[in-house]
Amino acid sequence: MPTRNMTYRDELIKAMSMLAEHPQTIFLGQAVRSTGTAIYHTIKHLPENKRIELPVAEEMQLGISTGLALKGFIPVSIYPRWNFLILATNQVVNHLDKMEVMSDGQFKPKVIIRTCVGSVNPLMPGPQHDSDFTDAFRLMCRNIEIVRLEKADEVFPEYERALDSPRSTILVEIPDRYDSE
Repeated sequence: MPTRNMTYRDELIKAMSMLAEHPQTIFLGQAVRSTGTAIYHTIKHLPENKRIELPVAEEMQLGISTGLALKGFIPVSIYPRWNFLILATNQVVNHLDKMEVMSDGQFKPKVIIRTCVGSVNPLMPGPQHDSDFTDAFRLMCRNIEIVRLEKADEVFPEYERALDSPRSTILVEIPDRYDSE
């Protein structure tokens, strides 16, 4: 019997398990300990002590993530959509992206940011939830790697690369492809 290729979602679950095995990772954000987004179903199997549920306070979330990174953690900061992450633009562009330069190399926080282009299937969420700001953030950030995950076979290697990188990374998922191979 032929083996089934892993779906985009399967690859995400595998990648999140790999990240969770690292002793310094911590997952934080909205819907990390309670259901509410498609992302939750890719991390619900992770130990609860690795997941911190936060209120809808996007800028504060990235400030916390940067602070945790400065203390030696590797935060995996989860934003269910770009439209939420855009509320933390100040923290991304003016702080996380520039801190190493501003501190003359003294501080090098590394945060893995997980976000999504808003899903339009099976229901169109409206224009305030379906944006893709990947190109805009590439223009604004000089030191953060920004990766758009187009296909299932890119997911695990890119999360692995983000973990191994000395830099912060924003990984952009496409939930409408979660069930594709």
